[in-house]
Amino acid sequence: MSWGFSGGNDDADAFEDLRESAERPMWQIFTEYGRGYKGEFALGAVASVIARFFELIPALILGIAIDSLFAGDEAFRLPLVPASVIPNGTEAQFWFAVGAVAGIYVLTATLNWVNSWAWNRFAQHLQHEVRVDTYDVVQRLDMSFFDSKQTGEIMSILNNDVNQLESFLTNDLNAGIRIGVLVVGTGALMVWLNAQLAVVALLSIPVLALASYVFVQKIGPKYGRVRGSVGALNSRLENNIGGIEVVKSYGRESFERDRVESASEDYLDANWDAISTRIKFFPSLRIITGFGYVVTFLVGGYWLLFGAPGPFSGALQLGTLTTMLLWSRRFLWPMRQFGNVVNNYRYAFAAAERVVGLMNDPGTIHEDDDAEELTDVEGRVEYENVRFRYPEADDNSVEDATFTAEPGDFVGLVGPTGAGKTTLLKLLMRLYDPHEGTIEIDGRDVRDLSLSSLREHIGYVSQEPYLFHGTVEENVAYGLEADEDEILEALRMAGAMEFIADLPDGIETTVGERGVKLSGGQRQRIAIARAILEDPEILVLDEATSHVDNETEVLIQRSLESLTAERTTFAIAHRLSTIRDADTILVMDDGRVVEQGAHEDLLERGGLYANLWSVQVGEVDALPEEFVERTAERERVGAGDDD
Repeated sequence: MSWGFSGGNDDADAFEDLRESAERPMWQIFTEYGRGYKGEFALGAVASVIARFFELIPALILGIAIDSLFAGDEAFRLPLVPASVIPNGTEAQFWFAVGAVAGIYVLTATLNWVNSWAWNRFAQHLQHEVRVDTYDVVQRLDMSFFDSKQTGEIMSILNNDVNQLESFLTNDLNAGIRIGVLVVGTGALMVWLNAQLAVVALLSIPVLALASYVFVQKIGPKYGRVRGSVGALNSRLENNIGGIEVVKSYGRESFERDRVESASEDYLDANWDAISTRIKFFPSLRIITGFGYVVTFLVGGYWLLFGAPGPFSGALQLGTLTTMLLWSRRFLWPMRQFGNVVNNYRYAFAAAERVVGLMNDPGTIHEDDDAEELTDVEGRVEYENVRFRYPEADDNSVEDATFTAEPGDFVGLVGPTGAGKTTLLKLLMRLYDPHEGTIEIDGRDVRDLSLSSLREHIGYVSQEPYLFHGTVEENVAYGLEADEDEILEALRMAGAMEFIADLPDGIETTVGERGVKLSGGQRQRIAIARAILEDPEILVLDEATSHVDNETEVLIQRSLESLTAERTTFAIAHRLSTIRDADTILVMDDGRVVEQGAHEDLLERGGLYANLWSVQVGEVDALPEEFVERTAERERVGAGDDD
C-alpha cells in the first residue's frame, strides 16, 4: 500500500464557506475600490458612448449617398447638418461624403484610444489596490486561518483571482457598455429610419436574452468549481516545490508526478465541464443573430422588389435597406459578443466571491477600535486559568494555566513533546486567543491592546526560524532602520560572526529562499540576532538553540545572558541544561502546568522534571516504570506536533 498526504478533501474548494458568505462581490469591489478612479471610469465610459454613436454614422451617410448621389431619387441631406454646410453639385457632395466618413473614422479611433487609456488605468489601479488590500487582510488573519488553508490556495486568490478581475474590468465591462450603447443606439436609429423593418431586426433580442439567462444559471456554479480546482492545483505545486529536497532524497519524483497529475485532472474535469457548457452557448448565439439578419434581409429585400409584404405598408428605398442591413449587422454582431461578456462575467464573479469572501473573513482575533497602545513596558506577565483548544481538536492544548513572571524574570518551559509549551506562548502574542482565562502584561489584558503595539514589544525566535530570500543583513534588520554596526553587534551577540566571516560576501551574502544556503544552526543564530536587534522588553525563545552544537550553544548562552538580564524571557527547551539557571521553570504535561519552581527545587520533588533530567544526564535506570510506559505510549499514539 502506498501512503501519501491527502491534505483533506482534494475535491472540495477550501474557500467554499467564504465564497458563500460574499454578497454582491462584484458590486462591493467596484464601489469600494472604483471610487478613487471614477474620473477615469467616467471618461472611458463617455468616450465609449460617443465613439459608438459615431460608428453608426458612416452607414447612414452611405444609405443617403446611394439614394441621392447614385440613384438620384432624393436631395443629398444629412440629419443635424445645416444645408448651408453641404456643398452643391454631385461631385462636391460625393467628396464631402467621403471626407465626412474618413473624419468620423479618425474621430472614432481617437475616442477609442481615450477609452482604452482611461479603462486600463481604472482597471490596473483597481486591481493593484484589491491585491494589496487582500494581502493586508491575509497577513492580519489569525493563525487558525492558516492552520486550515494551504499556501497555494491563498496565492491562487492573491494572484489568479485578482488577475481575473482585472481582465474583466479592462475588457469585458468596457465591452458590455459598448454593446449596450450599440444596441440601444442602433435600435433607436433603426426605429427612426423605418420602424416597421426595425421590429423585424429587433425580434432576436428577447430570444438572445432568454438564452443568456439560461447560460448564466448553468455556468455560474461550474466556474466556482474551476476556481476551487485552480487553488488546489496551486497548493499541490507549491507544496511539492517547497519540499523538493524530500522528494529528491526519497526518490519520489514518480509519486509526486502522479499527485500533480491527479490535481491537474481535477482542474481539467472542472474546466472542461464549464467549456462544454460554453461551447454550446456561443453557436446558439450565432444561429439566433444570423437568423435575425436573414429575416431582416428577407423582409427588406422582398419589400424593395415586390412591395410591402403582409402587415407592412409604404415604400422602401435601396439606401434605407442598405443602411438597415448595415446597422442590423452592426447590431447583431455585438449581441454575439454579449455571450463572451456574460461568460467572462460569471468567471470573474466566481473569482470575486473568493476575493471578497477572504476580505470579509472576520477571523477569531479581534482588535477593538479603541484598543490601548502598549507603552512603558516593565514586563510583568500573568496567566490566570487560561484554556485553549485548537479548532476540531478533541482536548484542550492548554488547560488551566496559571503563573506569573515578574519583570526581568527568566522563565523556562519544559515538558514532553505535545505538552502545550509553544501554544502557551503563542497565546501571549495573540497568534491565538484563549477560550477561557486572561493573559496580562503589566496588568493589562492583551485582548485590550492593539496587536501592533503588543507584538512590537515581544521578540520571538522559533525552533524553525524563517529567513526571507535576501542577504544576511536584510534578514537581521528585517523591517527596521539599522546601521551596519548595530547589525554586526547583534550578530556578534548571537554567536554568528564566526560563520559570517566565512561566507563569500559576509553580511551581504544571499541566504536563498527560506535560508536554504545556510545550516539549521546558522539560520537559528541569524534569527536570534534579529530578535536582539529588535530589543524587545519580552523575549520568547522556542527551542532557539535546538539546531546548534554544544560548543555553539555555550557561546549563544553567554550572549543571551546579557540579552535576558533586563527583560522578561520565556525559553522553551528540550535540553534542560539550557534553562537550569532560570528564575522559574514551568513543567507542562498534557496542557497543564504540573510543576513550577527553580531547578534544584524541582529535582528534590522527584516529579516529571526530575525524570526528564535523569533522561538528559543518562540515568535511565533510575526512571520510574510508570514514566517509561507513558513515554512509550506517547510514541505509539503520537502526542501532536505542537509543543
